[in-house]
Amino acid sequence: MIVRQFLHHEPVGISYLFGCGGRAAGAVVDPVGEIEPYLRAAETAGMRIHFVIDTHVHADHLSVGRQLAEAAGAEYVLGARAEVSFPFRAARDGEELPLGNVIAKVLHTPGHTPEHICILVSDRTRADEPWFVLTGHTLMVGDLGRTELAVSAEQGAKDLFHSVGRLKALPDYVEVLPGAYAGSVCGRRLSGKPWSTIGFERRYNEAFRIGEQAEFIRFMLAEIPPAPPEAAALRAANSGATAVAA
Repeated sequence: MIVRQFLHHEPVGISYLFGCGGRAAGAVVDPVGEIEPYLRAAETAGMRIHFVIDTHVHADHLSVGRQLAEAAGAEYVLGARAEVSFPFRAARDGEELPLGNVIAKVLHTPGHTPEHICILVSDRTRADEPWFVLTGHTLMVGDLGRTELAVSAEQGAKDLFHSVGRLKALPDYVEVLPGAYAGSVCGRRLSGKPWSTIGFERRYNEAFRIGEQAEFIRFMLAEIPPAPPEAAALRAANSGATAVAA
């Protein structure tokens, strides 16, 4: 297993390269900024990028996922419910993306956005059990993703409650590799630590540990900060509705 984490500051976000070194098969998740660092990292690790995955249609940065996929000769992957104007590999809940000895299983986790997916990763050379989960903007260290990008904030909170329940079903030892950390506009109580575990978040993440749906919805709808003014333009650009972000 090879994992590389890329921390970004403007905008705040986290990207990943992971995959099977033995079979030279990798994937990039939520790429931000220039595409060259991902291409170089894959080359250094001796891997070919097979998939470029955006966990959702982002509204906090301009995605370079399609450009990276084209440059790497990879498939560009979004959740099957993504409403975009360009072709992509529609990843459905439970689908597995093969990467040699590494298995990337798609979990549909709506809430932050209707099409949001998480990626549950196992390394069959170590164990059949999952090792880590790439959670995008669903579960982050210290918080969950804001819900105003869904059909409605309340519906987003309801969807997120059920998505959180799926993540809570994972073993405590599963590592959480989120798509953002402190400073991101996609959460309210984010930690500056860019990784965690399901068990730690189950104990100390106030939103994640709420088990009653009505209480969860009230919590998620309280004190939602206003969406950044550029959010709608970025989401439109990332969905192909406009050529560039306004």
